[in-house]
Amino acid sequence: MARRTLLGAVALATASVVMFPTTGHASPPGTKDVTAVLFEWKYASVAQECARTLGPAGYGYVQVSPPAEHIQGAQWWTSYQPVSYKIAGRLGDRAAFRNMVDTCHAAGVKVVVDTVINHMSAGGGTGTGGSSYTKYDYPGLYSSYDFDDCTARVSDYSDRWNVQHCELVGLADLDTGEEYVRKTIAGYLNDLLSLGVDGFRIDAAKHIDTADLADIKSRLTNPSAYWKQEVIYGAGEAVQPTEYTGNGDVQEFRYAYDLKRVFTNENLAYLKNYGEGWGYLKSSVAGVFVDNHDTERNGATLNYKDGADYTLANVFMLAWPYGAPDINSGYEWSDPDAGPPNGGTVGACWQDGWKCQHAWPEIRSMVAFRNATRGQPVTNWWDNGNDWIAFGRGSKGYVAINHESGSMTRTYQTSLPAGTYCDVQNNTTVTVNGSGQFTATLGPNTALAIYAGKSSC
Repeated sequence: MARRTLLGAVALATASVVMFPTTGHASPPGTKDVTAVLFEWKYASVAQECARTLGPAGYGYVQVSPPAEHIQGAQWWTSYQPVSYKIAGRLGDRAAFRNMVDTCHAAGVKVVVDTVINHMSAGGGTGTGGSSYTKYDYPGLYSSYDFDDCTARVSDYSDRWNVQHCELVGLADLDTGEEYVRKTIAGYLNDLLSLGVDGFRIDAAKHIDTADLADIKSRLTNPSAYWKQEVIYGAGEAVQPTEYTGNGDVQEFRYAYDLKRVFTNENLAYLKNYGEGWGYLKSSVAGVFVDNHDTERNGATLNYKDGADYTLANVFMLAWPYGAPDINSGYEWSDPDAGPPNGGTVGACWQDGWKCQHAWPEIRSMVAFRNATRGQPVTNWWDNGNDWIAFGRGSKGYVAINHESGSMTRTYQTSLPAGTYCDVQNNTTVTVNGSGQFTATLGPNTALAIYAGKSSC
């Protein structure tokens, strides 16, 4: 979302009764459900990373930043102010985009595109692809008749009409109830599908009526393409995430907010029933994350600056069977508006400010763990009542996390077959005996993870 400030709970209001679609393709299809979100990476760099890291690590998906032509400027949020649907943004042209999709597919990685279809820009000028535009006129695409009548900013989240018809932070709001607008947006998405795209993240979905999105999705050449919607939960708000689950997955922001609180101020022991037990969306329709490009900047969640809290939260997310996880992978920032280093070109990870969280050994190793334990229930939960937890994933895996300030030694009970396993967090071996037990010492703020099929390091 372009320069969006996260809005918390607002005044309570009674939502009007609306009808919602009841079916949709949710959860990333396939056996690998982890998405690496390569935020503001050039498409040529994404292609290289699919072949070099994402495919070999077992990532099922890569999510790329919006490809549409957008307003000019160095800030990251310029990507979220489209001025045409040509693939002509700063991250690469149509040829680079097509090559990226083909290269990622060859590496076994599917492609999700962050798409901006709620709005256009906030002003006028010349776009990154040379198109001239004004706020309510995009020649050959949209004219003033295609925008909502409300030209004031969204100001009241207890009012459904205000949220879905007025302008989000002053951006020209498309009238997605219009036939022409729906057809045009579907045309843009179908063009991306023609290039091999596997799914979409719908930016600012909360600001679009769910029935409008269902209509747009029904026009796709592949209506079952993966669909992940940005709908931020707010207590008492008129528009709620549950309205959108008929279309596909919905990003569960509460998951990320609460992980920050638990890892910084509470006890990891509280995570024993994390997910639906906390009142979240059903696991099968929830998109989860530790942070994303908005929340890492506005302080609502953990981010790369939070050290072990951040790393261990990602380890937990990948080990825990709730939702479909996104790994945010961006760049260092002090100015929250700052755009990507080198215009989005990533020469190598951990250089020029690129953080590459998807490739951190602690995080990368858990992708294969998640794939190996998919479908297995949580078993053998143990905690010390504080910040030391451990749990199994059926007979396929076992994880322990020590978020205490000192080393901890324990004999753990698992449901794993006897044998030698590689602890992928520490690159050492663990021996499980015939009773399913092993003994290990964990240093402060470290984890242990073993799984079936990984016997040597």
